[in-house]
Amino acid sequence: MDAFLDFIQNGALNGLSPGAGALLLAMSLLGSFITASLGLGGGVLLLAVLASFMPAAALIPVHGVIQLGSNFFRAAVLLGRVHWKPVGAFLAGSLVGVAIGGSVAVQLPPGLVKIAVGTFVLWSVFRKPPAWLARAALPTGLVSSVLTMFFGATGPFVASYTRSLALPRQEHVATNAVLMTVQHLLKTGMFAALGFAFGPWALFIAAMIAMGFLGTLLGKQVLTRFSDRGFKRALDILLVLISLRLIVTGALTFF
Repeated sequence: MDAFLDFIQNGALNGLSPGAGALLLAMSLLGSFITASLGLGGGVLLLAVLASFMPAAALIPVHGVIQLGSNFFRAAVLLGRVHWKPVGAFLAGSLVGVAIGGSVAVQLPPGLVKIAVGTFVLWSVFRKPPAWLARAALPTGLVSSVLTMFFGATGPFVASYTRSLALPRQEHVATNAVLMTVQHLLKTGMFAALGFAFGPWALFIAAMIAMGFLGTLLGKQVLTRFSDRGFKRALDILLVLISLRLIVTGALTFF
């Protein structure tokens, strides 16, 4: 707690004011609470808020490390519920995807990426996931890991794959957390290899991860109170809202 107060009270960190620091700490807690209780949504929410305060060059790398910590602790808290079967194939696909994403010199238009991801997720909600999607851990890891190097929060894309496995609510959240931990770990390593300096952001990242862990503990208590039907309904609603936001914000970049 003293570290949080020091972070908030002692001025800017890389241009962040004390007020902005306090707001972002609160959003880290809220984002992890949402993801732990519903399975996704917190990463996209946090990315949107961070984008309002952080330099563009630091946004995706720093967000990736924060999400790595958040998903790691979520996976640890729910470790006994993880469905491990798809993890190896997802890891293999992610290794290739991060390598491709890190080697591309020209970024894909971010608006186009948002529209594509949002459209895919909407399709996955309103159409019964095809049988092949539940066997598509490797291509899911590959495609989402390419996208995450440019777009950052590909949680809805990965959650669409996890949803196709038709797991009970706690297994869904736990498995998705492991998959996202794998992806964010590889992404962080790639940004470090590309020369991004994480050191100046270390205190901020540590504080955000700590608040995210608290949000995960609170969200876990909510998760245990959902029925499987209620969880899937809430998950679908959240997927639709996030997808519509992605499509709208992506389209606006072209005007």
